[in-house]
Amino acid sequence: MRWINAHPGNGARLTLVLLPFVLVLGAYMIGSAERLADNPNDKLLPGFAALWDGINRMAFTPDVRTGEYLLWSDTWASLWRLSVGLGIATAIALLLGLVIGILPYARAALSPFVGAISMVPPLALLPILFIVMGLGEASKIALIVIGVAPIMVRDLALTAISLPREMIVKAETLSASSWQIALRVVLPQILPRLITTLRLQLGPAWLFLIAAEAISSDSGLGYRIFLVRRYLSMDVIFPYVLWITLLAILTDILLDRLRIAVFPWSELEKGK
Repeated sequence: MRWINAHPGNGARLTLVLLPFVLVLGAYMIGSAERLADNPNDKLLPGFAALWDGINRMAFTPDVRTGEYLLWSDTWASLWRLSVGLGIATAIALLLGLVIGILPYARAALSPFVGAISMVPPLALLPILFIVMGLGEASKIALIVIGVAPIMVRDLALTAISLPREMIVKAETLSASSWQIALRVVLPQILPRLITTLRLQLGPAWLFLIAAEAISSDSGLGYRIFLVRRYLSMDVIFPYVLWITLLAILTDILLDRLRIAVFPWSELEKGK
């Protein structure tokens, strides 16, 4: 039997899923134990007791100065910025992607421009955004939009362009207008891809958000990580990084479940 035809069973699949996580956790435990044995006050790889103390201090103990539970207030601030930025980027991507994908004149005018914008390093624009828009929420949200919207536009436009020409021709033979073809033929076909594209941009969106929060903010997960780094507070940094990862994973899973629930036929196209 060829390796490409060998598929793991349920037990083997679960083992393979857990194996990398177990190996990473084991390597951390070994490294932490060795460093703490040499120096009990070592901060680089804190033990699980220190990590739990950091979690308890940030998530379940009110801050002395503000009275807030810092992990939850930081999470709310970051999720609000992320949601607004991704929401605006999704709306822009849907509109421009649809227009570029179905209208040749719009494709000729906008496609090269969007392609060029998508190649600009978004983090290089951060100082410009701070100068033009100030240090408030607008510049942070704008960075997310600029960072992910052009890629999403190109992806949706390519999806629309790659639709079978027969679908368009059949709609035209039924006297459908360009508006009707866009809304009733092309749009339903690219909406599942819109959700998938959004899932793929979650990682970059978090990157841009954390970078903006680290430079200029008074709340947020990225702000807190870069605030405590000066004290080498790895017992706070590690839980925050894991929390961000968990939030991204949960968002990815929810978006995929949304796609399957709203567009169940999209699974059939993948042969499932």
